[in-house]
Amino acid sequence: MVRGGERRRTQECDAELGAAVERAQQGDEDGFAAAYRLVHPGLLGYVRGLVGEEAEDVTSEAWLEIARDLGRFRGDGAGFRGWTATIARHRALDHLRKLKRRPRTSMLEQDVLELPAGRDTADDALEALSTGQALEMIATLPREQAEAVLLRVVVGLDGPAAARVLGKRSGSVRTSAYRGLKRLAEQLAPDGGRSGAVTSAAPRTLKDET
Repeated sequence: MVRGGERRRTQECDAELGAAVERAQQGDEDGFAAAYRLVHPGLLGYVRGLVGEEAEDVTSEAWLEIARDLGRFRGDGAGFRGWTATIARHRALDHLRKLKRRPRTSMLEQDVLELPAGRDTADDALEALSTGQALEMIATLPREQAEAVLLRVVVGLDGPAAARVLGKRSGSVRTSAYRGLKRLAEQLAPDGGRSGAVTSAAPRTLKDET
């Protein structure tokens, strides 16, 4: 989903994050602050896509657990993003269970579509939208597609890392992300009613489809 200069920027960011995490594990508060700054925006966006308005509180709980267990983490910057996303997802699902909201049943993808080598139309379109608009549009997708897009686009995980967070096969997550981005591209097309798609997207949490 990324290539060329963007891939290099991602690698540089992950290298910076890995160095910050290493410093934080040695007790460097500035290192932890740097890691927080690099990870938090995407993590908050992911949690907001799962629980809605309670995202700030749930993400704060996740960071408390991250800080507590930081010494146990082993891996690089990209691995840290996946590790924090897994913790945040568990906290989000715990939150929904306390509120007696059941996650919607996700269907196992039976077919695996091949993602295009270059950037998708939806990738470019989402970058042009504000974070709020993008999250509102992603919230209209089926749960498995929404989570896959959030992890790939908002958190910045690659396919295998997103699959580990969701406990699914990599091909299944790639398929869900492809389908979600394709649906978003259709909504953003000139004849797809972009403004209607955005304004009609009410914030929601994971719950059973009706």
